Amino acid sequence: MKLGSTRVTNPPGLHARSAAGIVKLAKTFHSIIELTVDDKRADASNIMALLMLEAICGTKVEVTASGTDEAEALSAIIAFIENDFGEAGIPNPNA
Repeated sequence: MKLGSTRVTNPPGLHARSAAGIVKLAKTFHSIIELTVDDKRADASNIMALLMLEAICGTKVEVTASGTDEAEALSAIIAFIENDFGEAGIPNPNA
């Protein structure tokens, strides 16, 4: 099992579009990937569980990956979160 952590830097936080991106990315790996915020844990392939994390901008997210491609899965998910879920340049609707 591999463990890493990062912070949500996307101004709108983790929302439906960004959660869908995590699910899509997670499903490209064989490993089981989980995200944890405080005491809430979510399977990265479950969009509703991800949304229940309520990860706003600045929230610390722990990521675990377990399986044959765990190192690659962990790196990819963390990079996706750190790169604003691929939404760089999209205006913040909450501003």
